[in-house]
Amino acid sequence: MYDIKKWQHVFKLDPAKTINDEDLDKICMSNTDAIVIGGTDNVTEDNVIQLMSRVRRYPLPLVLEISNLESIMPGFDFYFVPMVLNSPDVQYQNGLLLEALKEYGHMMDFDEIKFQGYIILNPDSKAAVKTQAKTDLDESDIEAYALMTDKVYQFPIMYIEYSGTFGDMEIVRTAKQNVEQAHVFYGGGIRSLSDAQVAAKEADTIVVGNLVYTDIKQALKTVKIKELS
Repeated sequence: MYDIKKWQHVFKLDPAKTINDEDLDKICMSNTDAIVIGGTDNVTEDNVIQLMSRVRRYPLPLVLEISNLESIMPGFDFYFVPMVLNSPDVQYQNGLLLEALKEYGHMMDFDEIKFQGYIILNPDSKAAVKTQAKTDLDESDIEAYALMTDKVYQFPIMYIEYSGTFGDMEIVRTAKQNVEQAHVFYGGGIRSLSDAQVAAKEADTIVVGNLVYTDIKQALKTVKIKELS
């Protein structure tokens, strides 16, 4: 079984976006620790299974980040379930989980399911708009969410998401300082190796997503944080 706590770098691929075979091969053979498949809009059973079948032939962990019930399917090593803690809408905290358990609970392998204490902090991102996330948080809020993730819910992952913009590393540092067991993921606005290095100093794992589609060369360079750490 793969150990998520050893992951330093992850590429996140959006099934609603196009990536050619050559670029996909470079991403999957880049020495990244895992591939996560997930997105906010237009995630369907068809585009998830198509992307999964293309990535599955590479020897690295493959994760589905669940955004709707329709795209859940077998064949992944892990299933990440985002619990958006700073959303006032219960649908994005446990509503999706409730429906998933009602439909698939009898057949779930709970060793494969990893709950994420998910904090969305870019107010202009699609994810923030969709979940109505309360993004004007200070460090005391982050400290409390970290304790909630780590001590109360005992989730294995705390995910700081700035989707589309490079975030406040003081926030990430605060999250990291206030968890003992949870593994801190950071995603958002990483556009270069230097950005990746800055984020990797504060988070346990960095997630590189949009850069794959805007500048594949820069995206591949971000994997070098594993050599430089």
